[in-house]
Amino acid sequence: MSPLSPQATFERVFVSPGLSGVPWYVMAGNHDHAGNVTAQLRYSHHNPRWHFPHPYYSLRLHIPGSNATARLLVLDTELLCGHSDDFGAGEGPGGPRDAAAAAAQLGWLRGQLEGARGARFVLVAGHYPLWSVGKHGPTPCLLRLLRPLLRRHRVSAYLSGHDHNLQYLEEGGVGYIVSGAGNFLEDSRPHEGSVPPGSLRFFFGTPTAPGGFAHVRLEPSGATVTFLESTGRVLFRVTLPPRDV
Repeated sequence: MSPLSPQATFERVFVSPGLSGVPWYVMAGNHDHAGNVTAQLRYSHHNPRWHFPHPYYSLRLHIPGSNATARLLVLDTELLCGHSDDFGAGEGPGGPRDAAAAAAQLGWLRGQLEGARGARFVLVAGHYPLWSVGKHGPTPCLLRLLRPLLRRHRVSAYLSGHDHNLQYLEEGGVGYIVSGAGNFLEDSRPHEGSVPPGSLRFFFGTPTAPGGFAHVRLEPSGATVTFLESTGRVLFRVTLPPRDV
């Protein structure tokens, strides 16, 4: 069995009974683009848990206990900004391979944000972080293209990975969630001076820890972000207010 096969990386990994009916909404990162994203898109036809309809897509979410809705906008930041080689010189993405496709995705995002004006919460997700104090640091392309849109449309939070640790930052009314601790953790913070002063509220990257993740719970009164170690230990929690709609 190939180490990159769906059995090795998905089917035989997430086998807890509590996950049996949980849908997985997938987005591609730089390592996926180094492989075969088309195959991952097609895998949606083989497993009903695997939802990957398009390189970028929108989900309308119902908030339990209310008539309110939330919107999740899933991006392909490699198509938007270009490839990043983690094992090379450490340089960030150098620009999209297809400028027209990048512009189309950005235009789609603008339209989706305009159409989500009435949503109680709007979450945008992409692999590359916008702000990060970790090894990869902030992504200049996203600072230029996304940051003004997130602030203008009062987006609740931007979710990302790429850096192998857990981080929470706030800037301009937007929460920035970095959750990249599913494989290993890395605790260096070489870009601590590259984020806005006071924006970093939480960081966890202890290499000996057993990994962790971020959980977002949407309720009418707020979106609660909880960072957990894989043991279940709560590391940090913050509640984001509903958008003023």
